[in-house]
Amino acid sequence: MKDVVIIMKVPFLDLKRQYEQIKVDIEPKIIEVARSGAYIGGKYVETFEAEMREYLGVKHVISCANGTDALMIALRAFDVGVGDEVITTPFTFYATAEAIAAVGAVPVFVDVNESDFNIDPSKIEAAITPKTKAIMPVHIFGWSCDMEAINDIARKHNLKVVEDAAQAIGCEYNGRKIGASDNIVTFSFYPTKNLGAFGDAGMVTTDDDDLAIVLRALREHGMAKNGAMAQEILYGIKDEFAMDSVTDSLYNPYKYYNYIVGYNSRLDAMQAAILSIKLKHLDEYNKKRSDIASIYEKGLCDVVRTPVAPKNGKSCFHQYAVLTEDKEGLGAFLGEKGVGTGAFYPVPLHLQKAFINLGYKEGDLPVAEGLAKRSVCLPIFPELDAEEAEYVVQCIREFA
Repeated sequence: MKDVVIIMKVPFLDLKRQYEQIKVDIEPKIIEVARSGAYIGGKYVETFEAEMREYLGVKHVISCANGTDALMIALRAFDVGVGDEVITTPFTFYATAEAIAAVGAVPVFVDVNESDFNIDPSKIEAAITPKTKAIMPVHIFGWSCDMEAINDIARKHNLKVVEDAAQAIGCEYNGRKIGASDNIVTFSFYPTKNLGAFGDAGMVTTDDDDLAIVLRALREHGMAKNGAMAQEILYGIKDEFAMDSVTDSLYNPYKYYNYIVGYNSRLDAMQAAILSIKLKHLDEYNKKRSDIASIYEKGLCDVVRTPVAPKNGKSCFHQYAVLTEDKEGLGAFLGEKGVGTGAFYPVPLHLQKAFINLGYKEGDLPVAEGLAKRSVCLPIFPELDAEEAEYVVQCIREFA
């Protein structure tokens, strides 16, 4: 193949392209919410949660302020705290382990599969101790973890499971959308995600009725009726008030009574309205991501290591990561050719300075460390056109 001569600008991500396509729907809705005078909760949030319940096929959707809050709320709903250990992956964004530490627990890192970058279930049991309370797998880059194996281990050892699906909205496992589960599943709607808000936003899902009550209480100061019910579910303490006797909301004794320590983590109406509009396009967006991935797979499989489809899963292709023995060289070369790339993740979590006290050292988790040194993420957003994707392929082949 001849060297590429024409320089084409291919951004790693361009959110403006998507906005231009849907602004005719977005802009009137923003004005509508602004004029409504109802900015927290209300009909826009209720509508979004209902639409998401239908989309995922899950019983409960509890929206919140961001994906990191979603993780902390999920852990707290399982009563994870000081003295507990949570097994998770070192190859993910910092918020995963940060949330574990933020509730007072200790992250215990287990190595990953080179094939799909996800936590390796075969290595989980060796990390379980009497202090282990939960497992937190991450569906990294939109590729589903082997949840059958992980759930089997959790049941065997009486452990809780919190699925970090921040990058996996629309991803499927065994024919069901990630998020439809008796586990707690958390999502982020940060603007760069497959379903992105115009700011921070997040969500927690579960099919478990009691967990849903606790999650709703935790996102809003542990207050009111949900707070009282959560207190009973978590700690067996029944409230002194008779819930059925409350008839006047103005003097509702629950309104300013707080029963557990929670968070202020509510989704605002503006973000909910925007997410509702974009949710209607999500499957289309993910299909376009898949089409781009197919171009990359066909054009690159003989020159770099391309992603391997996960067992029983369908990816939403949040990222498309290839492996190369010259990560810095490939990134620099593509930059010279006008192609944006992402280096996810340069430092695995067990080697982050924030966790130095845990005692991990280089070489402890060799697969994750190797992926951090070899992975390069290519442009893969819905508005990227086929010509741009083919240009990326040509550039990588020229480098190779």
